[in-house]
Amino acid sequence: MDPSFARQNVAYATHEPPGTIVIDPSSHYLYLVQGGGKAVRYGVGVGAEGFVWSGRATVHSKQEWPDWYPTAEMLERKPEIRPHMVQLRSGLGMKGGPENPIGARALYLWSGNKDTLYRIHGTNEPWTIGTNVSSGCIRLTNDDIVDLYNRARVGTKVIVLNTSAPASASALPSRMNSLLR
Repeated sequence: MDPSFARQNVAYATHEPPGTIVIDPSSHYLYLVQGGGKAVRYGVGVGAEGFVWSGRATVHSKQEWPDWYPTAEMLERKPEIRPHMVQLRSGLGMKGGPENPIGARALYLWSGNKDTLYRIHGTNEPWTIGTNVSSGCIRLTNDDIVDLYNRARVGTKVIVLNTSAPASASALPSRMNSLLR
């Protein structure tokens, strides 16, 4: 992994309150606002072309070593993952653990009373940090997601900045809006 994506404390001017998570997909960084003009900065992998999104959400729940349930669209788009799926309690998926692409921890993002289907999660592919690679989720190294998981609370505000206008967050993207219908 490029060392510029290593977790570090940085100066970060914002009007957001401490505890807010701000993600800047264009720079591949996630900021956990600390207050006093500071933040913890984490390198992230973000959505591949056509899967980048922006908007606001909250951390609805958190899980350690979560199971992974890819969407039907993802299974269709990536048929090579289908042989790794098994029937789990909540449907077709992959049991949580070191081989699972969701990694060591996951923060589940909701908008209002609806699951956005986006997550902030770990990865078993740390070399993808700093790239546009996911289906819209925000991925961190497993060490970094464990650190963020321990700091972030259920109810935490999450802002994903618009890549064309990094100074402000936009409304929910059309893909998310369609998922929420």
